[in-house]
Amino acid sequence: MTAFKNLSGATKGYIVLISLVVLSWLIFKILTPHNFGAPDQMLSYFQASLIATVGAIGFYFVMDMGLFDFSIGANIILSSIVGCQLANTFNLGYTGLVLGALATGALVGLCNGFFYVRLRIPSMIVTAGLALIYESLANYIAGGVEQTLPSDLRGLGQMPGNLILALVTFIIAWLVLNYTKFGTYTYAIGSDEFVAKNMGINVDKFKVLAFILSGAFFGAMAVLTISYGSSMVAVTGMSSMSRNFIPTMGCFFGLAFMKYGIPLQAIILGEFIVNIIFFGFISLGAPTAIQDVITGLALLFIITFTTKVNKGEIVK
Repeated sequence: MTAFKNLSGATKGYIVLISLVVLSWLIFKILTPHNFGAPDQMLSYFQASLIATVGAIGFYFVMDMGLFDFSIGANIILSSIVGCQLANTFNLGYTGLVLGALATGALVGLCNGFFYVRLRIPSMIVTAGLALIYESLANYIAGGVEQTLPSDLRGLGQMPGNLILALVTFIIAWLVLNYTKFGTYTYAIGSDEFVAKNMGINVDKFKVLAFILSGAFFGAMAVLTISYGSSMVAVTGMSSMSRNFIPTMGCFFGLAFMKYGIPLQAIILGEFIVNIIFFGFISLGAPTAIQDVITGLALLFIITFTTKVNKGEIVK
């Protein structure tokens, strides 16, 4: 125990994260040894986790400022459909797919940030209302028809395309957080917005920028989503909310391990842990309702275990 305390913060964080990965794998491997956890299956779980990882990394910029986004799912659907339309209808191939999804995601983020700072109401309320608009817009563009990506344009849904795209987004996020003024201000605003304002930081400006950057990352997630699943269906009535859950869970890992100085790395391994648990329940044949309950409880346990609140600290 003394040796562990003497380790650097990053080393402690990696030990905890890797321990959680091994523990998650071990539990389901014991419960269902014949159809879970083989090396090729673990690689498949990791590939699936890359999709949500990209979105969670972008979402970290927003959540670290104390904001939230209920339009994640609507953004992913809209960006996927726009990218697919540009790739198919306008014969722009990968260029239309990637640039169309990224631009749409960033534009959605701009709308979220603009209306948030203008209306001065909680971000979760603003983005929930806007999600309805994004869903309707996606449904109009798709014409009520399922959008399918041709097989020759699905290279970003499998190795090595998905790994390359995920790696590029990780490097961009890491550079922004550690080597730019925006990254410094992100932490400053998240730590204490009032102090940040007194330091002369234009808080509203950087909140909007955080939403734009986050939206672009969701656009990248949309590319991976439709490339992996091959198609996308527009939904209405806030049905897109179901897509919010997994990227948010990964982002929680980033926030919890920020004290160790490895938030982005924690998101990557955190999403992997979430997928191990998800596929573990599938291998057990557990009902969806039971999967959701236990996964939610597991998340609460992990975040509680890894987050120590100091006495007198305000939890928000």
